Amino acid sequence: MCLAIPAEVIKLLADDMAIVSIDGASKEVSVALIEESAVGDYVILHVGHALAKIDPEEARETLDLLRQMGAVTAEVSP
Repeated sequence: MCLAIPAEVIKLLADDMAIVSIDGASKEVSVALIEESAVGDYVILHVGHALAKIDPEEARETLDLLRQMGAVTAEVSP
């Protein structure tokens, strides 16, 4: 199964690359598929590539849901 997650663009680099923050963790990714990316944009990230911009509120809600899923999984795991 594949999973794309929200990430915030925190720094633009040369050659269509950027640094994004994924819930506080930084990662260098390609933004070549995004038109006019800017610092502060939220994008959907999949295997090192930003696929599309998304609404910041939607990004925060999705990250909150992912955190909740992780907490539930930790509670029910033996």
